[in-house]
Amino acid sequence: MTPRARRAIFSLVLFFAICALVGSVLQRRVGAQSSEDESQIRDSLKTFTNVYALVEQNYAEPITGDKADIAIYDGAIPGMLRTLDPHSNFYDPKAYAKMREDQRGHYYGVGMVIQQQRDASGKDKVYVITPYEGTPSFRAGIRPGDVIAAVDGKTADGMTSDAVAKALKGPKGTHVQVTMSREGQVKPLTFDLVRDEIPHPSVDLKYEIKPGVGYIHLTQFQETTAQEVIDAVDSFGNIKGLVFDLRGNPGGLLSQAVEVCDHLLSKGQGIVSQRGRAYPDQNYVATHGNDGKTFPIVVLVNRNTASAAEIVSGALQDHDRALIVGETTFGKGLVQTVYNLSENTGLALTTYHYYTPSGRLIQRNYSGVSLYDYYYNHAGAQPADTTNREVKFTDSGRTVYGGGGITPDEKIETPKSNRFQEELLFRSAFFHFAPRYLANRTVDKSFQVDDAVLADFKQFLTSKNIAFTEKDINDNLDWLKVNIKEKIMTSQFGQLQGLRTLADWDPEIQKALTFLPEAQALEDNAHKVLAQKAQAKNEGAAARP
Repeated sequence: MTPRARRAIFSLVLFFAICALVGSVLQRRVGAQSSEDESQIRDSLKTFTNVYALVEQNYAEPITGDKADIAIYDGAIPGMLRTLDPHSNFYDPKAYAKMREDQRGHYYGVGMVIQQQRDASGKDKVYVITPYEGTPSFRAGIRPGDVIAAVDGKTADGMTSDAVAKALKGPKGTHVQVTMSREGQVKPLTFDLVRDEIPHPSVDLKYEIKPGVGYIHLTQFQETTAQEVIDAVDSFGNIKGLVFDLRGNPGGLLSQAVEVCDHLLSKGQGIVSQRGRAYPDQNYVATHGNDGKTFPIVVLVNRNTASAAEIVSGALQDHDRALIVGETTFGKGLVQTVYNLSENTGLALTTYHYYTPSGRLIQRNYSGVSLYDYYYNHAGAQPADTTNREVKFTDSGRTVYGGGGITPDEKIETPKSNRFQEELLFRSAFFHFAPRYLANRTVDKSFQVDDAVLADFKQFLTSKNIAFTEKDINDNLDWLKVNIKEKIMTSQFGQLQGLRTLADWDPEIQKALTFLPEAQALEDNAHKVLAQKAQAKNEGAAARP
């Protein structure tokens, strides 16, 4: 057996050891683990090793190079985990490093998002999607749509975006030379960049969307999230309302979700509880509280709002602190404990279930549901109605439901895309049009997409063999204009201006704003409930001898 295969199998053995460790904790609570169970585990590992050795020796093609890792990392371990639940997960070295980078919220490099795309000639090239503002790439003048031709003199032809990203990262203060080709430029452009710490904030957009009303979009929960949210809220000053956008937020670190809630709830209010078999239950409450600083909050969610984002939504809803609007959330209420394994791999193993303060189970049922339907076919995997779901109540007595994500107080449907829209997005039409439009001109922040810009865009579509009719244009006019403007604003001024362009137009955000008066009424009622509870507590204390 090759050394690479032995390392892969060692990872599997260590994986089983972790499982056994968790199991032993459980067994100490419910009874001693039998020697028969231990023998079965040893026999299973021996059988697996023998099977792998036979495959390696007799398979039609040699199992060399990455094949050994793939057989274990992408085959045996994930296959076993999928029999447990949809969220227990194994991270190979690359995925584990990426997960830790995402949790930390920073890395060392030049600061740009890149992606491999096929150009008009059919060749795969690595494009700059956007440079992060304030980073070495942004300061140097790199733009969305630039094509990376070489890194430190080595051609990027044939390189994947992951390979290019790895070449661009490195220790702080070191140099990297990047050669770009750009629309409208005859000669390549060369940039000498000095690597730096690149912050990757979880709050990617915050601004006063209306006079006195703040807007925050939160992409995930990482180590810096709570402070980012606190700073964002404080930056609005004496605000009269907040739209807290958690659409598409997949969750992340529980500790950060708890801290966010702690800043918005009153001291002593429950946030979330964890209940499992192997470890004691844990209950989290607001230990600092909002110091009486309250304002109406509308939380915007959709079917891709999950995990830690559902914890925040559920806690604010249960305490009548926020009005939840949008779609029923994903329903991911399984808690994973991450274990560091050998070879820089990791295991995220489900150890708890999340429950909201009212006692609602967040996790959606996954028994008898395929992995594809669980993740992508929510209509088939999500409860169609609330008939058979558990009923709980908020602090003021409003009815809420458990066992299938967070049900919004007010429903806002996500607009469905049509065939023409999907074609333009699939072909990245707006992304490729912007650098062509800006090749020989600049725009200011008052830029609007007029008939002349639309005419240029239609010529561009024709040049790319993207079929359209005048009806396609007229039926999607507002959508076309905002997407054209967003990419042009991003190219000219940076990602934040582009995101703000979309937010100012977004129909779901605009609808969420109309619910602020309802959120205010909810907030007023929550104050009354808290006052009544405090009074009852004081009267009870006074009545005791």
